[in-house]
Amino acid sequence: MTDDRPKEKPPRTQQVFTLLVQIGRKPGDGLPEGTTGAALMVYASGVDEAEAVRETVAVLKQADLAPLDVSGYGTLDERLAEGHDIDPEERALMDRALAENSVIVAQMTPFYD
Repeated sequence: MTDDRPKEKPPRTQQVFTLLVQIGRKPGDGLPEGTTGAALMVYASGVDEAEAVRETVAVLKQADLAPLDVSGYGTLDERLAEGHDIDPEERALMDRALAENSVIVAQMTPFYD
């Protein structure tokens, strides 16, 4: 007798990815007057980087921002393997993003002409 039930997939583990998001201007975006856009350093949870990017873009659009480009810098382990220095405050934000399954904007750098 064969078992025709679908096999259960192993649960995929959430990870936190470091993303750099460039945003443009949009009416009502809340960016400082005179800026042409901004760069956001973001920590976002996801089962893979693609999911983290999708969630980040969705959250930023809900906040009336205009994401233009997203660059991924990997997970904590990947960044450590590349020799990045990650201070305790940054680790705490990453831990929070993982615990809350969320997108956290850690830093905003406005662009001016």
